Amino acid sequence: MQKVIGLIAGSLRKESFSKKISRTLVSMAPQGFEFKIISIENLQVYNQDFDDDNNVPESYVKFREEIKNIDGVIFITPEHNRSVPAALKNAIDIGSRPAGKNIWNGKPGAVFSNSPGNVSGFGANHHLRQSLVSLNVPAMQQPEVYLSHIDKAWDENADLKDQGTKDFLQKAVNAYVEWFKKNSNS
Repeated sequence: MQKVIGLIAGSLRKESFSKKISRTLVSMAPQGFEFKIISIENLQVYNQDFDDDNNVPESYVKFREEIKNIDGVIFITPEHNRSVPAALKNAIDIGSRPAGKNIWNGKPGAVFSNSPGNVSGFGANHHLRQSLVSLNVPAMQQPEVYLSHIDKAWDENADLKDQGTKDFLQKAVNAYVEWFKKNSNS
């Protein structure tokens, strides 16, 4: 049976590097695995009243169902103010609520951060890992995936042209698949 790994880009920007990386990763899935992009674009800001009043937005229902139906997850994130973008944190919160219904629980994860600068999303990567501990998402430790100067890695068609980055991403995907096999309950 094919294992489905969700790819969640932490940026809402149409031309975001995280979305471009996600699209690139889809083709790197090995046999027996499907990499599926899961959008966070239409999620309203989390409000516990939606769950408490049994008036959950359709976007939450759809998103929670998508996460329930994946076996693992790779978060691809830029850095906003030394942390994760608000949209990504919102998606994580939606998936962890209501209390006792954390749909992230036990799904092997990985964090791939990126930036046009030198720091390559280090702060976002580590802040996200802190949240994943709380959600019981075992996160791959090695290789650490920090993609610096990601703005220079693409051609005019938004295809990854930088062979070193492509090779590193494939190495990271291969490592994640091994990590997944060791840490998956499914």
